[in-house]
Amino acid sequence: MASSSSSSSKLILLMCFMISAFGIAIAAKFDQEFDITWGDGRAKILNNGDLLTLSLDKISGSGFQSKNEYLFGKIDMQLKLVPGNSAGTVTAYYLSSQGPTHDEIDFEFLGNLSGDPYTLHTNVFSQGKGNREQQFHLWFDPTADFHTYSITWNPLRIIFYVDGTPIREYKNSESMGVSYPKNQAMRIYSSLWNADDWATRGGLVKTDWSQAPFSASYRNFNANACLPSSPSSCNSNTTTSTSNSWLNEELDNTSQERLKWVQKNYMVYNYCTDSKRFPQAFPADCLQNS
Repeated sequence: MASSSSSSSKLILLMCFMISAFGIAIAAKFDQEFDITWGDGRAKILNNGDLLTLSLDKISGSGFQSKNEYLFGKIDMQLKLVPGNSAGTVTAYYLSSQGPTHDEIDFEFLGNLSGDPYTLHTNVFSQGKGNREQQFHLWFDPTADFHTYSITWNPLRIIFYVDGTPIREYKNSESMGVSYPKNQAMRIYSSLWNADDWATRGGLVKTDWSQAPFSASYRNFNANACLPSSPSSCNSNTTTSTSNSWLNEELDNTSQERLKWVQKNYMVYNYCTDSKRFPQAFPADCLQNS
């Protein structure tokens, strides 16, 4: 244990040194922090930059991306998902770098028939390799109001939160030979699109275009994160402050219990328990992340 603790401490110090040339970004207005990237007018920034909406019809979906790239951070976004019969639609909200060896941290909301629960799909990619899916149902109706979906990404772990409740923790398993997203800056992306070939019951339920246009809404974006392009304020001398506490964030006992509660009651798929998919042996990172 002493060796592991020492290695963890060295990793934190190393990563803090590496990002000492990075700055902190705290965002608020969608028109200042995001670009609408596709959709031919189906994405709209409203209410003086405080609200963003995406829409999907039979011709096209829509999407946006952050102007900034981030390397580590705590990202918060409030979403209100497509109501009613949303079968076949996917609302994606994620961090990603570019290229064939990209890193990515995913929230994807898979629509369903009216009255059935949304499936919240999560995944982590590193060096182009994903296949680390965990899926959940939610303990509320995500279409009735806005809820906060957060990602904490630091050198040692990635934590997915819903309304402040941790639903998934993905730990750095480099000591086991598993790559971890730590070197590539990522932008924030979101899109609303048609995926009825797989999204709902494996593609069995198709999009009902009579319900179109479908719409999802976004507000209260915040990024407390490191910017590759800014002067330093994201370093080991400031990580104990409230604003930078995410850089060393880990789950305390209370949060661990909340995580177990979610995973016991609301997890519907975990790659680390899928013996049909991995008949010989589970991936090495499952030792830390099952």
